[in-house]
Amino acid sequence: MNKEDYLISNFKSKHIGDDGAVLQNTVYSKDLFCEDIHFKLSWMNLEQIAKKSMLVNISDAIAMNAVPKQALLGLVIPTKFTKSQIKELSSGFKKIADKYNIDIIGGDTTSGDKLMISVTIISKTNNPIYRNSMKKGDFIAFTGSVGNSKKELTKLLRGGTINSKSRFISPDLKADFFYEASKHINAALDISDGLSKDLSRLCKSSGFYGVKFLRYFTKQELCSGEEYEMLFSFRKKNLHKIISIAKKHRVNLTVFGVTCRGKYTSTCKENHF
Repeated sequence: MNKEDYLISNFKSKHIGDDGAVLQNTVYSKDLFCEDIHFKLSWMNLEQIAKKSMLVNISDAIAMNAVPKQALLGLVIPTKFTKSQIKELSSGFKKIADKYNIDIIGGDTTSGDKLMISVTIISKTNNPIYRNSMKKGDFIAFTGSVGNSKKELTKLLRGGTINSKSRFISPDLKADFFYEASKHINAALDISDGLSKDLSRLCKSSGFYGVKFLRYFTKQELCSGEEYEMLFSFRKKNLHKIISIAKKHRVNLTVFGVTCRGKYTSTCKENHF
């Protein structure tokens, strides 16, 4: 049983089901970032942890074609943390907030045994992009590359180390490309649980579409979570426009499939260890 899906099924709000909840021109998105589920303290320093907790939520806002404006932070801070460690966490939050012109307007803290971070991002959009707007015959594409994050996670789980600039530690968001390309995009979400898993969500949300793949993917590419690349569909007539925008922003683009009749189902396991 997918416990997340079961929990969500108990709430009937029409706003549930996308990377963020859209109310008029405002988008609300929230993510949890928890020790021993999403990271270990031995893998990343506290500034890196704070930065990533912000970036993974900003990625949701971008996928909705929304520009982040404010953030609320909720933290469970380990009792053993010193002032110096709390300052390091704060520095990470502030650096990402400054980079994306986000005002941190409040939140809450409590103490506990492990570090847990909850980030709520409040964004603005005049043209939200939903998951359920994919059409039959759409091309499907993603930005960047997929597969490296799973490779890096596997290395960490085996006791190894990875570069501080790696995808797993510091997601590379493609905001400028996506905002400019948004007027040509039908449906989108960010790749947080793996290309295959998130593709199945896109297909289900839009009416159980199937996918005709135009290229082969390895299992690692299909099942690698926490990539935070943009996965989206668009009409074939917009292909050259989107390629042009990608080249302008120096973003690698992979057009890998076409929607068709049928049903696409992911066979990948859940990513959180």
